[in-house]
Amino acid sequence: MLTTTLIKLFKRDLNKLKQEINAYQNEQNMWISNDTISNSAGNLALHLIGNLNHFIGATIGGSNYVRQRELEFSLKNISKIKLLAQIDETILIMESTLNKLTSEDLQKEYKRRDFEDAMTVEYFLIHLTMHLAYHLGQINYHRRLLDK
Repeated sequence: MLTTTLIKLFKRDLNKLKQEINAYQNEQNMWISNDTISNSAGNLALHLIGNLNHFIGATIGGSNYVRQRELEFSLKNISKIKLLAQIDETILIMESTLNKLTSEDLQKEYKRRDFEDAMTVEYFLIHLTMHLAYHLGQINYHRRLLDK
């Protein structure tokens, strides 16, 4: 079933996110932004954690997670240890939620915002994997440019 593939992809990329965070030689460099790079790697990591916990955990899985999106981009200097723990928690929530989905659940209508067209849960989960991969690439590039 597609959920098995999605779990593998999310786990692969969330574990790669952990590797990227761990690869920073200077932990403070995760939080650098400037005129041309508006989002730090740390803030992108917080954004991914918030995004997946909100959409997979709370919206699809019914968890009690309450997203504070503005903090994903304004908090600074969260330790590597705390970020890594939050990523591990996100992996557990994602896997638990996706393991419960049936084929019928994947075909249900999902509407993220009132002004957007409806989609299926399946389509939205695939979208979330691409969103994760997009920001993961940005984090990798951020690290290679700014972790000096």
